[in-house]
Amino acid sequence: MFFRKRLAQVSDEELMRKVQSGNEAALTEIYQRYSVALLRYFTRMLWQDAELAQDFLQDLFLKVLDNPSRFDSSRNFSTWIFSCAHNMCKNEYRNRTNRESAVIPIERQNHTDLHKLIDERDFKDRLDLLLETLDEESKTLFLLRYEQELELTKISAILAIPIGTIKSRLFYLRKGLSQELNEYKIILKEGML
Repeated sequence: MFFRKRLAQVSDEELMRKVQSGNEAALTEIYQRYSVALLRYFTRMLWQDAELAQDFLQDLFLKVLDNPSRFDSSRNFSTWIFSCAHNMCKNEYRNRTNRESAVIPIERQNHTDLHKLIDERDFKDRLDLLLETLDEESKTLFLLRYEQELELTKISAILAIPIGTIKSRLFYLRKGLSQELNEYKIILKEGML
């Protein structure tokens, strides 16, 4: 228990140095810190497929366990681990595109009952549906910024895109989502979601 408390106070980067030295308790601590956020990220990125997301989470941590030296301890760990997760999703999109000859379009609800009060859950469901229709890059940007609440500098490092480009893409993404969600009379602004 004492050892666990000590590890809880160690930085992610120091934990990875311990993992690189063969310390399994340090890997357990890293897993406890990041598994929930990464599982949520994988689930959202992988078509809400909880089983596939769980597989990806396990694969990611197996890669960390099998080859911890891949992590450069001079880098920020959270940026590195989300970059790995992003690359795994990117590869899955590419593989799935190659496997599937046709994409099944998501049905869009065009009829809006103006007399119905729209609650927060309806908005979230609609937003989730819209997120599933976004291209991989837009969806990744949205999830990293608004669900994982990462800073622009971290997103820039994860996606290897300049911060100015990220700001611009987020602006147009919010604008497009606002137009799609106009029945809710919401204009999405930075920091609002």
